[in-house]
Formats: sequence, structure tokens, C-alpha cells
Amino acid sequence: MDSNYYIEYYTLERNHWWFKARLDILRSQVAELKLSCDSKILNIGIATGATSVMLAEFGKVKSSEYDQTCFEFVKLKLPELDIEQGSILELPYADNSYDLVCAFDVIEHVEDDAKAVSEMLRVCKSGGYIAVTVPAYKFLWSHHDDVNHHYRRYTKSNLKKLFKSGGNIVFSSYFNSFLFIPIAAFRLFSKLVPKNFMRNKNEAGSDFSIYQPGFTQKLFYRLMRSENIFLKQKIGLPVGVSVLLFFRKN
Repeated sequence: MDSNYYIEYYTLERNHWWFKARLDILRSQVAELKLSCDSKILNIGIATGATSVMLAEFGKVKSSEYDQTCFEFVKLKLPELDIEQGSILELPYADNSYDLVCAFDVIEHVEDDAKAVSEMLRVCKSGGYIAVTVPAYKFLWSHHDDVNHHYRRYTKSNLKKLFKSGGNIVFSSYFNSFLFIPIAAFRLFSKLVPKNFMRNKNEAGSDFSIYQPGFTQKLFYRLMRSENIFLKQKIGLPVGVSVLLFFRKN
């Protein structure tokens, strides 16, 4: 990909309502794990690093990124991060190494998601945690999934099946739920119109490329972030555009 894409993505990860609200939700869920400050955390598929910066609030973070251009961009942009290039399908780390292993919107990008989960379990310590988020529902598939090279979208039950052994699911839920109906309507509508109808001609074509005025950004951020009222109390939401899952290894 063009390096300009990562400059744009770096800004999106820190300013777009979806990234900001997701980060707040993940921060709250990780805080509930009560990790010690010297905990070892592995963050896989870090994109432009916003989740690794957040996770550093809870322990010592090792970041892993598969894409060569993205890896080089993050090394230059965030030299303070401990980052290595590697694949979730063959993690270059010893068994039982990490107290928390994270893959936020990653496993949908690999064909063999069962192998990805197996590798996460392998490097996670006994008694440690795995945290995963994925996009939800096949019927929400859109051009956004195509340009991001997704293999699939998940239901909560599909995701839970990947974690059926080796430990216990601590919590799983849909999220980005309060905006589910308008987003679903938009995704279905977008299948009926040309792909560049609502996008600037030079943009990659993901949903994040669609112009949204400032008041919409603020409203959507507050709506999605407010789901924390339920998620922090471990009250699962029945539908959503994404799924989260926290698992504890035996």
C-alpha cells in the first residue's frame, strides 16, 4: 500500500469516532483484568499503533505487525514501541510467554483463523488472557470488507467456537450496537449504488473514508462509547457491528 495510506490511517486511528470509542471500550475491558504493572502483553496486528499505546497503560507491550510497509511506518512514527514483524499464523515467541495476548480486528484477515487462535493460545501463559475483536454478521459484508482484505465476518457463536478448549471465556458481547440499525441500513444501501458514490475518488474506499461532519463524529462517538455502561458490568449486547471476546487460558 501507498505510504500516504498509513499517514491517513494514523490520523483516523486517533480521531475517527469508531476508533476512539473502540479504544475506550477496550481500555475498560482490559482494566477489569487487574493486570500487574509488569505484565507482559503481546499486541498482534497493531496497524498504526494506537492500541499498543493504550495497552502500555497496563504492562510491558510487545507489538507485532505482519505488513512490511505498516511495520516500517510505525517504527519511524512511534520509535518508543517495542515492535517486530511477524505473522499471527507463526508467532516468533516461546510458549507460555505473555500474560495478555491481543488481536483487535485481526483474525478476519487470515484464511486459517483456527491456526491464528491456536498460536495465540500457545504463547499465552497459563492463567493469562486472550482478547479479540472481529467484525460481525456476514450480511453486513460490504466494499469495506473487500478493501480491507477480510475473509469473513463473525457471529458471537462463531467466534466462541474458536475458543472451545484450553480455558474459559470470561466475557463476550457484540458492540457498536446502538448504531447497528443505521449502519446495517447504510451497508445494505451501499450495495445498490456505485462504490465511489459516497467517497472521494482518491480514497481507498473503506467506510472510514466517507466524509462525516464534526457534529456527527461527536454524536456517534458518544453513542458507541455509552455502551460501556453495559459492557463494564459484563452485560452482553444482543446485536452489534463488532464482537469482542476475552478468554482465560487454563
